[in-house]
Amino acid sequence: MTTTPAHINDTLTDLLGRCKQGEQAAYKEIYHLYAGAMFNISFRILNSTADAEDVLQESFVSAFKNVNQYSGTSSFGAWLKRIVINKSIDFLKTRKPDLISVDEFDQPEDTEEPDDNEHYDVALIKSAISKMPDGYRVILSLYLFEDYTHKMISERLKISEGTSKSQYSRAKKKLLEIMQQKKGHE
Repeated sequence: MTTTPAHINDTLTDLLGRCKQGEQAAYKEIYHLYAGAMFNISFRILNSTADAEDVLQESFVSAFKNVNQYSGTSSFGAWLKRIVINKSIDFLKTRKPDLISVDEFDQPEDTEEPDDNEHYDVALIKSAISKMPDGYRVILSLYLFEDYTHKMISERLKISEGTSKSQYSRAKKKLLEIMQQKKGHE
């Protein structure tokens, strides 16, 4: 766990206090502090710059509107991240109601890990993730990048834990397959 320097915590506490008083300059400062990271989270889930920008704006509007509900029990960034993830998933569900194909629920989970010690560059991985089907990409992103457990994913997506685990396993295989194809075409 990383710790935040005290002066940053003091600055954020001050900014949040000013936001709670409705000060526009404080909203702007917080937006600039967090917008980049929150955009990346939304983009990983939505795979669309325009959609991620829309969700980012909605997320900040919601956060600022509800800033008095921020209790401080978790970091502000974690609280905001939860809003961004929820808004991103909600957006994706309205666009594509069948986020995860029902046809894949009953397939047995293949637990064998791919035996692949190759190293891939970040650009190749990002490109491969962007080519994945929504269901795979969302579960992979939530589990790997956002530290969601399969239980948390199952609750949020309204699927079973087993489905989340199975989809994650398939997502990893699909990701490797896409990366190997891309690498083979270079």
